[in-house]
Amino acid sequence: MAGRTVDISALIDGRRLGPFNYKLIVLSWLITVFDGFDMMMISFTAPYMRDQLKLDQLMLGNLFSAGLLGMLLGGFFFSWLGDQIGRRPTVLLTSFLFGLLTIATGFAGSYEGLLALRFLDGLAIGGMLPLAWALNIEFVPSRMRSTVVTVIMLGYSIGTSIAGPMTVLLAPRFGWPAVFFAGGGGSLLAAGLLCWGLPESVRFLVSRGRDPARIAGILKRVMPEAGVDAEDRFILSNEVVTREPFKPRQLFEGRLLKLTPLLWVGYIASTLAVYFGANWGPIVLESMSFTRDTAAYVASIASALGALFGLLLMRFTDRKGALAVAVYPLLAVPVLVFVGLVRLSPSVFLPLQVLGSVLVAGGHFGILSIASIYYPTAIRASGGGWATSVAKVGGIAGPILGGVVLAAGLPAVRTYALFAVCPVILGVCAIGIARVVRRTAAPAAAQALPAADLIPRES
Repeated sequence: MAGRTVDISALIDGRRLGPFNYKLIVLSWLITVFDGFDMMMISFTAPYMRDQLKLDQLMLGNLFSAGLLGMLLGGFFFSWLGDQIGRRPTVLLTSFLFGLLTIATGFAGSYEGLLALRFLDGLAIGGMLPLAWALNIEFVPSRMRSTVVTVIMLGYSIGTSIAGPMTVLLAPRFGWPAVFFAGGGGSLLAAGLLCWGLPESVRFLVSRGRDPARIAGILKRVMPEAGVDAEDRFILSNEVVTREPFKPRQLFEGRLLKLTPLLWVGYIASTLAVYFGANWGPIVLESMSFTRDTAAYVASIASALGALFGLLLMRFTDRKGALAVAVYPLLAVPVLVFVGLVRLSPSVFLPLQVLGSVLVAGGHFGILSIASIYYPTAIRASGGGWATSVAKVGGIAGPILGGVVLAAGLPAVRTYALFAVCPVILGVCAIGIARVVRRTAAPAAAQALPAADLIPRES
């Protein structure tokens, strides 16, 4: 007997989140906790490395940027790999790699060794995040995509926020390598859990025309209520099935011709601001006579609150689109200018500095939450991966520019006003993205392929 035609898009969009989705979100969240911890611990261990290995400001800037350069290249390569062989094997590969490389970093005894290992570690981290986003996006209704990506990235923010306290706890007693050993061990544990619970994306398999029996097997396990069979024909009614390999020109076809550049520019500006604050923030506060412990705790509090603000924003982003992403960066601008140019007492300066950092971080959550959602399934990993990799241009420039500005003798507090230009750019780009999406929504819907004999949606 001939099987039915099953529209995977309608099936996923018509259902609520179930136990499988929550398990997948938790697993993805867990690995991003250690991802964030791994990437940000360098900022808090930097003063200890500087003292032990006799590193100067420019060397520290190079260490910060080496990891970001690795993330840039890793995002290009592993996102391409994820669109070729699948999300699951690529996520597992990158997760185990960055756990092992983090542990190896703890054994580095020279500037050159640290530089090489930070670069290699960045390769793995840069590849993992966009793939985790893509995998989750492809299992949830389109109305919840931004929220789910933000929940996953809360793990990254929590990881960055605990890097400071963990460094304060471990580094003075056991040395800075102990922080890397703890982070790497946790990463390997999380990677092991992924082996147990991470499936392949059925949207990806359908978009690439893969074996229907494999698709049916995954759906039976993660969505048993769908009642599918290996004889069924699986389609994506609003996308074209293709076996062709990814080509960069696909990122600039149709409405993506405008969306991709706007996304890239806004993401670059946001990443520049975030990574300048993350890498140089503790050292800037130390230069203003705050203690090392205070600087670490302030950065951690700002990171945690930024994640909370980002989560609060996401329900508006799912309903209002990219326009909601513009709110936080445009609010951050006057706060950063005021903090950077007006002489303030420590009791006033610290709360306002935290507020400015929180708004910048919240805006960054906004832009990363939409980094993948406008791309078709067949190129979603590459679309999100390329956006994230290109954004690392700002991440690399932020630490380097910070080192140059501070080495030039500009008062450290002025850097807050100087880098306020970044949220201005992000806000303008988010407004531009919203306009393009609004103008092209009707034509895009009209181009959706008709579907027949589809599995009905849940009531």
